[in-house]
Amino acid sequence: MESQVRGGTRWKRFALVMVPSVAATAAIGIGLAQGALAASFSVSGVDFKVTAKQLDGHNLLQYGSVASGAGQQHPVVVSGFSDAKITRMCQSVVQPLPFGLGDVTMTLKAGQDESKPVEAKNIYLDVSQLDTDATFENIDIGVAAGEGKGPTKIQNGPDGKPNGGAYGFGQRADRAVLDNVEQRAWATTAGSFKLSGLSLRLSMGKNECKPWDKY
Repeated sequence: MESQVRGGTRWKRFALVMVPSVAATAAIGIGLAQGALAASFSVSGVDFKVTAKQLDGHNLLQYGSVASGAGQQHPVVVSGFSDAKITRMCQSVVQPLPFGLGDVTMTLKAGQDESKPVEAKNIYLDVSQLDTDATFENIDIGVAAGEGKGPTKIQNGPDGKPNGGAYGFGQRADRAVLDNVEQRAWATTAGSFKLSGLSLRLSMGKNECKPWDKY
């Protein structure tokens, strides 16, 4: 996948390939757990589910955009934070197997010990669906494309047009606390992603993440 620019930083995208490169995925997970790698999660043509007890982030910026997958365009809301802490995070990806053999699910959990949350820097989420209880501090609605502050400033794309669109509209806040998070996303990009207590599992069938309090 080609790299993209968000917040003035260029990240290399890599696909989380579940079958057959389990060993490679595990090695990536170990690096992330140690905070050693920049991170970019996306699966070609597939969205994934994320649940968490809480996401506490600073310098929120949100704006509409379009994500690409399997040759299609998907409308998304890009949510960016300069830094965020996530407790009891679960991420699941369901991938159909060839020859009609059913589905396989990769489930990644981290930050289950609430004293050691997941820590992310310069994180961006391409969200297609979000259900949560949200609290914002110093919110500013109606931010024009090309504006913003700090690492979460909306940047122009390669064509010179704002990533938020020609008539970009968005919102920003000094802080956002999202409780009881359930969301679907097409991609997650972060400058660094430290996954404390990382657990990665593969299972047959469709076994997506449940709400955090259902485990």
